[in-house]
Amino acid sequence: MEFKIILDKNRKEEVVVYAHEINDTIREIENLICNKKFEINGYTNKEIVRLHIDEIFCFTIEKGKLYAITPKGNYHIKERLYKIEELVAGNFIKINQSTLANIKHIKKFEASVGGTLMVVFKNGHKDYISRRQLKIVKERLGLK
Repeated sequence: MEFKIILDKNRKEEVVVYAHEINDTIREIENLICNKKFEINGYTNKEIVRLHIDEIFCFTIEKGKLYAITPKGNYHIKERLYKIEELVAGNFIKINQSTLANIKHIKKFEASVGGTLMVVFKNGHKDYISRRQLKIVKERLGLK
């Protein structure tokens, strides 16, 4: 593997990786580059909590509201899912129309009788991967 740095103050900063396949090294590079350390406000009936993005298992829409699923509980998020998706692109992947999953918190995948694939998170929360997103998820996670 070669490594190059080209300094050019007139260009936008970007990192491009040419690889034969996605492996652990490539994933580490992606996480290092894309992992934006930030917090987001989570709301409950009684309090507002600052949630670090790494502790969130997934963002999901339930009954028209966006929630962050964490080890401490579920928190209402007052943002739109597409805006969250733009902010957390490095470690999160869209698994269906209403859920962004944190790749670091996926425990396993389960196949169902109907041929769909279910994501099981480390906290036990489960959600389905839509047929539309299945190919993208498999490519991103290096599944075949």
